[in-house]
Amino acid sequence: MRFLLTSAGIKNTSIHNALVDLLGKPIAESSALCIPTALYGHPQVGPGAGAWRFISGRSAEPMCELGWKSLGVLELTALPSIDDERWVPLVREADVLLAAGGDTLYLCHWMRQSGLADLLPSLREMVWVGLSAGSMVMTPRIGEDFVGWKPPTGSDSTLGMVDFSIFPHLDHELLPENTMADAERWAAGMQGPAYAIDDETAIKVTDGNVEVVSEGHWKLFTRSPEASESGS
Repeated sequence: MRFLLTSAGIKNTSIHNALVDLLGKPIAESSALCIPTALYGHPQVGPGAGAWRFISGRSAEPMCELGWKSLGVLELTALPSIDDERWVPLVREADVLLAAGGDTLYLCHWMRQSGLADLLPSLREMVWVGLSAGSMVMTPRIGEDFVGWKPPTGSDSTLGMVDFSIFPHLDHELLPENTMADAERWAAGMQGPAYAIDDETAIKVTDGNVEVVSEGHWKLFTRSPEASESGS
């Protein structure tokens, strides 16, 4: 599986080009399924207009409106109540899964409950495009700063399909708690490498190779200060 882990969707040309590279063909020839589930668990979004804006391509975080050959909705909370043969073939036939932002642990819970988390490792040609929580869910942990909805386990652990953590929306004007200093404090509580990324930045992962794609600024925090990287 290949990943494009964004803070705020396909915000610029560099991230757009990275997506096309991962797909290996134009967006207009690619089929997508969008996953709005994380939105429902976030106290400031929930069901309703936020989910509609994401699915209809009317949000400020471009994902669904990119001109896909086809676009469907994969609602994870519904999957446990229907037979696998109703939805698994749809996922296998898609080129890309588009995961909305919202509450990361809520999304992680329903990825596990639905069976999607177990299915993903077998989808070697699939591209996962995440937006904020949709990106963070692929990391090992999110850290206490990002815990909202609490899963039955009480843990902040996520799927661990990549080996680094993500602090999104760095220096966002509407999020005064998302400064570089806040990110550095958060990163100190992570057990592995951790990226702070702004809304013009994404992390591209192909066969375990990690590449930062950015027209903004970002920083990689590691246990060895001399190994840290940043860009702007």
